[in-house]
Amino acid sequence: MTLALHYALRSDVGLLRPGNEDSAYAGPRLLAIADGMGGHAAGEVASAVAISAIAPLDGQNLTESEAMLDALAGAVASARSTLHDLSVADPSVEGMGTTLTALLWAGAQVAVCHIGDSRAYLLRDGDLYQITRDHTLIQSLVDEGRLSPAAAANHPQRSLIIRALQSSTDADPDLGMHEALLGDRYLLCSDGLTDVVGDQEVHKTLSTVTDADAAVRQLIALANANGGPDNITCIVADVIDTDAEQVPSSRDPIFAGAASGGDIASLVRTARAAAAVGTGHASESDGPGVSQARHNGFHSASARGPTQHHDHDDDGEPRRRWPLVTSILLVLVLLIVGGLYVGYRVTQSEYYVASDGSQVIIYRGISQKIAWISLNSVYAKTGIPVAYVPADLSLPTTPTTLAKAKATVQVIDQLYTSCQQAQARLQQWEAKYGHQPAPAKSSKAKTKRPAPKIPPKPTIPLACPSQAGR
Repeated sequence: MTLALHYALRSDVGLLRPGNEDSAYAGPRLLAIADGMGGHAAGEVASAVAISAIAPLDGQNLTESEAMLDALAGAVASARSTLHDLSVADPSVEGMGTTLTALLWAGAQVAVCHIGDSRAYLLRDGDLYQITRDHTLIQSLVDEGRLSPAAAANHPQRSLIIRALQSSTDADPDLGMHEALLGDRYLLCSDGLTDVVGDQEVHKTLSTVTDADAAVRQLIALANANGGPDNITCIVADVIDTDAEQVPSSRDPIFAGAASGGDIASLVRTARAAAAVGTGHASESDGPGVSQARHNGFHSASARGPTQHHDHDDDGEPRRRWPLVTSILLVLVLLIVGGLYVGYRVTQSEYYVASDGSQVIIYRGISQKIAWISLNSVYAKTGIPVAYVPADLSLPTTPTTLAKAKATVQVIDQLYTSCQQAQARLQQWEAKYGHQPAPAKSSKAKTKRPAPKIPPKPTIPLACPSQAGR
């Protein structure tokens, strides 16, 4: 028995997005999908770079699990390096990033590489399994037991990613091995599918639509029928036995989405133009240092040489030097001002949770001041009364990342919501049963009438302000 893949890949822009920031690749030994982030900051460039970096692994014929995992990690590191070089060479694409989910095959061995919130599913013996874990804030709250899976499915912040492939941070993908079996069906998809199509519908489609391409078409149609708010990319792959010759194995590599053009340089030019339109700045034309590469991205070099400086006045006479003491003082002032500015910029990468006396607020920066200079600003007002801050949580919190600050607010909001719901239940009970008259006696039967059944009076949790004495 010789295992192989029969696969289908399609990418759709959806109904609301102006362009496609997804990229994907399907080949005989490699399936990969990337969902670009950044909008005008070139999400399509990031996804295309990731796919271009990982696609060559399809032809390397790796057989050992350790070598397969090392190759995937190396491809991700190469993509991150390319993204960094691009953002340094062209600030208009700074901030771009992408998710990446890839499966690399060697017979029955499958190496899994995953970062972000694109997903890989396995349909085996009629059961559907998600074999990747979303790197999102909501998933982390579910893992910690702070949020139920049912509440997470429709949470408005379910797409807030806390780990991705970006130019500004080190890539840290999940890597692991998986064993494939004959008859398995795999699905790789961007969140344009899973955000609007539930697992039950995905399960039904994969179980009932036997043709891989037809299954991909139906999944995309379901996403568009539910609003199609994002780009939708799907790969469906069936594990087959080539000796049985029931279904032919797929041999042609397929690129889709932003990576299908195969020209990353043109994607950078498009992103630069979009950024110029969005900011009102004119963009420079591409120089000869921007080059195209098929697989590993590209590096750009500045076509400008060093600027020459002349220490002369317009009439050719040498300029007079400033006195030495004045020059030293100027340098010291510049160093102090520069140091203060750098320190200020560093503080603006941190966030903390505090209150303005009435509601909970997320601040950017730190709560301390230098002389009269404030080092913080309001990032978001939550509308949550400060009375609902748990007793074991002191404000302001220690400066941390934005994701952790939002997670702290999520904990406070859960208490606030539960208290509000409990208070509403108590008010409803009191309105209905609080003034219930005492049972009247019957003059004929000389017995009490049956008392009406009254449900127990709802209670307010002790953590709520009315019970905690706040």
